[in-house]
Amino acid sequence: MMYLYVGLGGALGAMARYGLSVGAGRLLGTEFPFGTLFANMLGCLLMGILIGLGAHRFHLTQETHAFLAIGILGGFTTFSSFSLDTIMLFQRQLVPEALIYIAASVIFSLMLLLLGLLLTRYATGAL
Repeated sequence: MMYLYVGLGGALGAMARYGLSVGAGRLLGTEFPFGTLFANMLGCLLMGILIGLGAHRFHLTQETHAFLAIGILGGFTTFSSFSLDTIMLFQRQLVPEALIYIAASVIFSLMLLLLGLLLTRYATGAL
């Protein structure tokens, strides 16, 4: 049954990531992988909030965790997409852009996950 929760959540997360990538491409162009960058950053913020709420406010069942964290957010943020986008930038000899993308993805994703945790600690009075 857990596979069903993960699978359904993963499908929803992947569709949301695709929609974000299409929207980012239309607004900002497709030369730089803004959609994947934004999905990773937003997904990390949401993961921090989800885990923070689970730790400080609500008890998440294994099924809820599987659906939301592993499924939806796992399908929404993918390291494989990040890796592919990075290699494609390098192959197109866009080295500065590739390095900026790597740094921004890692730094902002870590910072936003921490922000999500801190926001939920603050909101739940667990500081």
